[in-house]
Amino acid sequence: MENIYLLMLVALVVLAIADLVVGVSNDAVNFLNSAIGSKAISFKTIMIVASLGIFFGAVFSSGMMEVARKGIFMPGQFYFDEIMIIFMAVMITDILLLDFFNTLGMPTSTTVSIVFELLGAAVVMALIKVSASDSQTIADIAGYINTDKATEIISGIFLSVAIAFTIGAMVQWLSRLVFSFEYEKKIRNFGAVFGGVCLTAIGYFIFFKGLKGTPYYDSFKDVLAQQWMTVVGVSFVFWTLFSWLFMKIFKKSILIVVIAVGTFGLALAFSGNDLVNFIGVPMAAYHSYEAWEMSGQAASTFSMEVLREQVPAEPILLFLSGGIMVLTLWFSKKARSVAETEIGLSRQGHGSEKFDPNMLSRAVVSGSTALSDMLKKILPLNTKRKISKSFSKPDEILIGDKAEEQPAFDMIRASINLTVAGVLISIATSYKLPLSTTYVTFMVAMGTSLADKAWGRESAVYRVAGVLNVIGGWFFTAFSAFTAAGILCYIIFLGKGPAIAILLLAAIGLLVRNYLSHKKKSDAKADKSGLKKSESKTVQGIIAESADNISNVVSRSNKIYSDVLTGLAKQEKKKLKKSKKGVEKLEAEIEELRDHIFFFIKSLDETSVRGSSFYITILGYLTDIAQSLEYISKKSYKHVNNNHKPLRYNQIIDLKEIDDNLSELLTEINQIFAEKKFQDIDKIVARKEQMLSSINDKIEKQVSRTRTEESSPKNTTLYFNILVETKDLMHAIMNLMEEYNNSYKRV
Repeated sequence: MENIYLLMLVALVVLAIADLVVGVSNDAVNFLNSAIGSKAISFKTIMIVASLGIFFGAVFSSGMMEVARKGIFMPGQFYFDEIMIIFMAVMITDILLLDFFNTLGMPTSTTVSIVFELLGAAVVMALIKVSASDSQTIADIAGYINTDKATEIISGIFLSVAIAFTIGAMVQWLSRLVFSFEYEKKIRNFGAVFGGVCLTAIGYFIFFKGLKGTPYYDSFKDVLAQQWMTVVGVSFVFWTLFSWLFMKIFKKSILIVVIAVGTFGLALAFSGNDLVNFIGVPMAAYHSYEAWEMSGQAASTFSMEVLREQVPAEPILLFLSGGIMVLTLWFSKKARSVAETEIGLSRQGHGSEKFDPNMLSRAVVSGSTALSDMLKKILPLNTKRKISKSFSKPDEILIGDKAEEQPAFDMIRASINLTVAGVLISIATSYKLPLSTTYVTFMVAMGTSLADKAWGRESAVYRVAGVLNVIGGWFFTAFSAFTAAGILCYIIFLGKGPAIAILLLAAIGLLVRNYLSHKKKSDAKADKSGLKKSESKTVQGIIAESADNISNVVSRSNKIYSDVLTGLAKQEKKKLKKSKKGVEKLEAEIEELRDHIFFFIKSLDETSVRGSSFYITILGYLTDIAQSLEYISKKSYKHVNNNHKPLRYNQIIDLKEIDDNLSELLTEINQIFAEKKFQDIDKIVARKEQMLSSINDKIEKQVSRTRTEESSPKNTTLYFNILVETKDLMHAIMNLMEEYNNSYKRV
């Protein structure tokens, strides 16, 4: 029986490694997003700076492991066997929960997850102990939980959301009012002072928060706390002089240094303070096992009061943890996905929106717009003009051509993000207030985005929906962490070793499944075979580029239509579902091209405006094709999914004939556009009446059969729907050919 605890310890070590990987994948957004979004420094340099911060923070983080040992529950109230069950439930839940959010590309708080997991597992174990006792009642559960500390941690975490958003918005608004979007000139004059302020704040943050837990912190913490004004004053003078010299000697913006140092500081703080979220529980389990083994007592009678003692330093474990975190940072694709979510929500220019608007986001935007309109009426005209001038954006941001290649926001905002986040975390630390670095950095970034008017009327409803989704995800983290850890704790208590083995296998299976799902999404995103936005500025170029998109749509339409009819004939629900997804992807790509029309027209020169009419018309016909395919695939899938009678044999034969004729036609069209033999389009157009006549014949035959033979209304309705929509599909294809043929001949 004693071997089970050794096996549990080994499992916890393996889980700790996995937790480090998924944890860094989630929290990398905290310190990467400002540098990546501003593109102030190269991606390689960003990764090197962040890696150094992570490594040093991990090596010097031994003082931050107390939360897992005694921050949430009273260790003396539990025995060794009970504490190991709690720790096992917490680690399995933590990995699955964080990996779930990483797969979705959503940032969440590792601090919240570990706190609520410890709380949930400890509460359930306390309930088990109370229910087994004759002298205790449910009111005695409070004696098992460190309620004061837990309440302080939870309230501090959630309070930081509102504070970070508000302060971030205010500071960014004032900064933009001073520097405007055309800040390069003013930075030359005031850059030294601005750099001095930012670097002083970030430097103070590094010492106060980033290095807390190092063996050297005690030697200077009193100086930082009691003589902070002197420290800040001297730092400001030093960094201002440094900023002035840097700009004079290197002829570069000091904002580059601010962003690099800020990235290092946040990475250092994340690693030094959040490492407890990943390895704090396994380290506590190791120390518990070590104390129990030396005691010689039974696991069910050995009190865990030992966890109240000062945690011993484990330099080798911290060194290895730092190495794993650095490797994860470099190689984790999920870390990039989480970073993309936050950068997308704070993007200054136009871009594809990840989140769909909802009723709450519409209400927030509507209310904010009304409030803004009311304030505009109150302010004097001159004041409004000055503010408007400061917030006027350069033309390249407004036009947004090739927006994805532009920085998501400028270096002023990136510097404010890093500085404000550092200051808020420093202040909270000085007052010993716990908070989540994820919540602070994310909400500061959202606040600065709002102040910068990145959430304009064009994008506000999507961005607000995204922020609400992320915040909702945080509450979901707390609830699901508490609930899941409690349930797993109870399962392990009942099933012991076999339950642990089953849960570990299930966890591995889910991790592998999530990895494959994320890899599939990443591969699809990296796939360049889809429709391409027109970048040409001449009519000839637009027509030539459109040929590739037409060929692509025709080829995919051919496969989708054939697969739908095959799936319908053979009652293959899987094939129909796959075809439905293929249509959705095609529609999304066409919709993206339509969303790009504004930028496309803006980019044309005066002599090529005629090309815009052609481009818009072509996209209209491509949309008609996709909509016809969407209708056919949806109706066919619904018919099979509802287990209605399959189509009759003669109906399938008729549809097969239509499919063969259409497939032959689409293959020829694809060949014409792929090989650029546009002179052959006339032959395709000439077959229009023949193709439509064939479909009309099938409709008339079905009318006769309906009057004499048919007995299934569902079959008849579906068959007519397919035939009529196929006619619409044929019209769209032929109209597309005629439009392209006429435009090609005019050029």
